[in-house]
Amino acid sequence: VQLQASGGGLVQPGGSLRLSCAASGRTLRGHAVAWFRQVPGMERNFVAAIDRNNGGVYHADSVKGRFTISRDNARNMVYLQMNSLRPEDAAVYYCAAGSSVITSNLASPTAYAYWGLGTQVTVSS
Repeated sequence: VQLQASGGGLVQPGGSLRLSCAASGRTLRGHAVAWFRQVPGMERNFVAAIDRNNGGVYHADSVKGRFTISRDNARNMVYLQMNSLRPEDAAVYYCAAGSSVITSNLASPTAYAYWGLGTQVTVSS
């Protein structure tokens, strides 16, 4: 599976962005999908995921109520709607997918086999 994230950019605090992740080479059906983010010098952190088995949706506490992950299996796409953005949300955002991710590992970057290159999100006035 090849993943390509897009939709990042510069936004003012309180603004919104919608990130997209296009998959090619293989269907995302049967894969867990997720978004992570990373700032320079820091580890890659979990943002949100959709379980491959039960379709359960999970968001990090820091983004609950503001971000929403979704997927469109027919289009082989994953999305991250980000509202009420804060300066601390600025990071490179990565989409990920994995066919063997279990529910207890959804937030672990090492559980995912496929990664996109990332898209930069900057939140600044």
